[in-house]
Amino acid sequence: LHFYTVTWADTERDLSAWLGNSMQQQAIAALYDLQSKILGSADLALIDDWRRLQTSDHYYYMCTKWWNDGDIHAYFSPYDTPYEAYMNFINAYHDLRFRLAQKGIEV
Repeated sequence: LHFYTVTWADTERDLSAWLGNSMQQQAIAALYDLQSKILGSADLALIDDWRRLQTSDHYYYMCTKWWNDGDIHAYFSPYDTPYEAYMNFINAYHDLRFRLAQKGIEV
């Protein structure tokens, strides 16, 4: 039995709108690498912020697909470029790391 993710987005109807480039892949990998430390902190505000960074929109805004679907990505994004979306995400990620370090949790 095989399962395939099917989406509403883009002509490919796959996860490439969210995980199709190195920025997206690095961002989600870095965020999930913090999972055990974030959850282990028992800090509800920190856990809530970490969960909010998992929202699919963050990764969609980092999409660099500019062939058939580029206009759609640009229309929905509050950022001027996917790179701006990535930088804002990474700033929030580094804030999580800083807050963990303030709690004495090594990151």
